[in-house]
Amino acid sequence: MIVSIHQPAYLPWLGYFHKIMLSDVFVFFDTTQFEKNSFINRNKIKTPQGEQWLTVPVKLKDHFKKEIRQIKLADQNWQKGHWQAIELNYKKAGYWNEYAEKLKKFYEKQHSNIAEACFAQLKMFVEMLGLDVKIVRASELDKFDSKKGDLVLDICEELAADIYVSGSLSKDYLDTDQFRNHGVKVYFQDYQYPIYQQFWGEFLPNLSIIDLLFNEGQKSREVILRNNVSKKDLLTKPELYEPS
Repeated sequence: MIVSIHQPAYLPWLGYFHKIMLSDVFVFFDTTQFEKNSFINRNKIKTPQGEQWLTVPVKLKDHFKKEIRQIKLADQNWQKGHWQAIELNYKKAGYWNEYAEKLKKFYEKQHSNIAEACFAQLKMFVEMLGLDVKIVRASELDKFDSKKGDLVLDICEELAADIYVSGSLSKDYLDTDQFRNHGVKVYFQDYQYPIYQQFWGEFLPNLSIIDLLFNEGQKSREVILRNNVSKKDLLTKPELYEPS
């Protein structure tokens, strides 16, 4: 069983979906603390002038004391502006007609908090990409008192994980020996951003998944995996794990 965990993200980047593609179970980590100026409530699209941030307004009062699922939206008018920006910059893309209607429906719905908005969008993107993965909210799992690496290990044990796919920044606090002693191998994702077809001149990396979908359509899954580790690699290449 391959498990990965990641906090909610609005208009996630390609690496987010690469992690999902490696997994049997993806844990939507809605019980962790909200981080201001993170990618939880914002990401970038491409315009003729370069990158443009799209940010979902949230209520930040006492945010450092709250879990992501407790962070309310600051207003219910942001959807219109975001949709207009997306339509303006992607309506001439080759696969606009394939995805625009589904995406528009997301922006026509109201959401009470940022976690709910991100979860609804995540399910939509997973469907668009045709990914076969079980998505579990952390808030639906057992309530653990552990923190950081110990919490991750507790979640992995609850889900009977054999392999845990971690972000590279987790090397600072994950004890891979501890995981291995509990029968869990750890792979630290090292995502290599692929170059693909884009509008508006010079290629820009690290944009939202919608930039890839509107430009590459059904080739998007292939593009995400290009020059990167696959699920098959995780199952057949023991040298990928820490320590090697």
